[in-house]
Amino acid sequence: MVEHIWLIILGLSLLGGILSGVPVMLALSGVPVLVAFLAAGFGAFDLSFLQAYPQRAYGVMQNSLLLAVPLFVLMGVLLERSQVAERTLMQVGRLLGGSPRALALSVLLISTLIAASTGIIGATIVMLGMISLPAMRRVGVPDGTASGLICAAGTLGQIIPPSIVLILLGDQVSNAYLDAQQRAGNFAPDAVTVGDLFAGALLPGLVLVGLYGIYVSIRLARTPALVKDKTPDISIWDLAREVLPPILLILAVLGSILAGVATPTEAAAIGVAGTLLITASRVGSAPDKEALPGAPSQPALDLGHAPGWLRHVTTVTALAGFALVVLRLTGVGRVNLSAADLTMGAGSMLALGLTVVLVLGLIVAVLVLTQAGVFGAALGQAARVSGMIFGIILAASMLSLVFRGFGGDVWVHELLTGLPGDHRTMLLFTLLVIFAMGFVLEFVEIVFIVIPLVGPILLQDVDPVWFAVLVALNLQTSFLTPPFGFALFYYRSTAPADISTGTIYRAVIPFVLIQVVTLGVVFLWPPLATWLPNVLFG
Repeated sequence: MVEHIWLIILGLSLLGGILSGVPVMLALSGVPVLVAFLAAGFGAFDLSFLQAYPQRAYGVMQNSLLLAVPLFVLMGVLLERSQVAERTLMQVGRLLGGSPRALALSVLLISTLIAASTGIIGATIVMLGMISLPAMRRVGVPDGTASGLICAAGTLGQIIPPSIVLILLGDQVSNAYLDAQQRAGNFAPDAVTVGDLFAGALLPGLVLVGLYGIYVSIRLARTPALVKDKTPDISIWDLAREVLPPILLILAVLGSILAGVATPTEAAAIGVAGTLLITASRVGSAPDKEALPGAPSQPALDLGHAPGWLRHVTTVTALAGFALVVLRLTGVGRVNLSAADLTMGAGSMLALGLTVVLVLGLIVAVLVLTQAGVFGAALGQAARVSGMIFGIILAASMLSLVFRGFGGDVWVHELLTGLPGDHRTMLLFTLLVIFAMGFVLEFVEIVFIVIPLVGPILLQDVDPVWFAVLVALNLQTSFLTPPFGFALFYYRSTAPADISTGTIYRAVIPFVLIQVVTLGVVFLWPPLATWLPNVLFG
């Protein structure tokens, strides 16, 4: 009973620390330490528990899977700064014409591509608000529908792979599943990988996008266009030049993971390399100022160089990279190392030559982007975002340690096992708790606080991929829920003053309901999340 009182004090103090405006990282680490020392004065906490923290922190830093996080963050920042999303949105908007429904669906389509390539919610929503909102308002899309679509589409990066949320979930669910199976007497369980989660989230993510599209189509079916589209026709070449590079990048990153060619960290490195080439190829070329009706013009990346030679360099480098992937898939070009005898065949020499071309091309891209002032700024922003994520991970590790010191893990086990019904009841209760936590915490804190506590209990009976996909969908919903959804804050910062906060809140409610419906469908039909991983990975 005494431990329960201190757990309540810990929870209330943590909530107060977060709401006080103190950075979440400091609240998550500082409040548990203060409560632990206070409880130790009353003989209710053994401070020797804290001696395990350095080893836990070292374990986090040793985790090679987490190396993918800063790489994916850098990939997203570079794509944002290269204006790839803006240019693609403009070209697709021109292709589909100026009707309200066509333009709204083009925004949803491009948002899905952006989600699969960047996954940075704040940047995506701000970009969509600046570029697509004026265009949709101009052709007659109601403010509510446009606002709700932008907020909802901007959060797709949480569930559409490759996603930072799924990477962090993969790490925690894998550890929790191993713990759960060992408790159940299975000391050799099949490993749960990030590739499993990427494959598991793909179909639910596409179902969510499809339901968004159906709602928008019905909502705008009878909405007349206020203005006639006066933009010039777009050629297939112009469309392919803008749309194909991000699509190929997505296929390279996601496909290399699902095909088993690369680990998530290696795939993230592939993504960064491809993004460097795409971003460098944009230097010196400006997007069309009136490509999308009503869209504001964007500043061009300009080095003062003619873009022709740069496009040739990036194209040759990209082809060298794809050739190396083909050699890897076919098994050609591997160096034969046997008895300290290095044998280099024709395939190995070809692979070496392609590697040299790839490295030189990437060096040129980095130099060009550095001179343009893009690369350094992107590195700085990626370092800040990654530092925040890893700081929260380490802080959550301290919170988890103190929580266990108070016997919180035993209390959670008793609470979940004491619920009526089977494991589905426990899972539903966990999802409700995560949904409530989403009002005040970001997804990183929730993942590293909740999963280590409930995972070892739930994953004795629950499929880990199914569980992870449900959690990811739940976390995405929390970004939209008024009044504290972070997506709403991002959109409010870029929306014009004549769109009221109340309008924004009402606009997202249908999309929140769609997300809840999708969550319910996956909850009631687990094969939607487990079928594709089983097909790909057995």
